[in-house]
Amino acid sequence: MSNGDVAGVILAGGLARRMGGRDKAFITLGGRPLVAHAIERLSPQTGALAINANGGAERFSQFGLPVIADTVEGFAGPLAGVLAGVLWAKEQAPGARWVISAATDTPFFPRDLVARFLAAVRESGARMACAVRKGRAQPVFGLWPVDIAEDLEHALVDEDLRKIDLFTARYKLAAVSFDETEDDPFFNINRPEDLARAEAVLQGG
Repeated sequence: MSNGDVAGVILAGGLARRMGGRDKAFITLGGRPLVAHAIERLSPQTGALAINANGGAERFSQFGLPVIADTVEGFAGPLAGVLAGVLWAKEQAPGARWVISAATDTPFFPRDLVARFLAAVRESGARMACAVRKGRAQPVFGLWPVDIAEDLEHALVDEDLRKIDLFTARYKLAAVSFDETEDDPFFNINRPEDLARAEAVLQGG
């Protein structure tokens, strides 16, 4: 397995309600929008990359990537974004066997995420993988087999399932630990003070 087997989807559908309801993807960190940081980290790890977002796709035009909306109505959360990514990969990235999902508001996620996920599923025979930090699951950062699309769509549409961990509990899951660094690579930006902390990290402070 290689990175060419993996398509990436950046989940950019959230609003920063604690930051004035702004589009999270375009909150600026280090002079660049958060989505640009996510693209920079995930693009080298994947063979194809798309942004999952609802609303006007043209706002992402500067990045030159496909923008895919949820196929499930009602803003069903990140699991719907994963489904959108898997369906897109089946159609537009035919060489991809896997989809990796990442959140747009987590600017320091690992640059070896894909490599470690692929190694974990290969070694364990797991159906999918999820990141874990200090014993806490980071379910938005996951590796999903493309052929899970039908099961995932059924869970979302017919069962009204919304929580990622309830879906992944149905399968053999490789929990990949990222405990080796002092700083949390899955630190995400929800509040103004989080943004200030991220600016300090970016500047080495």
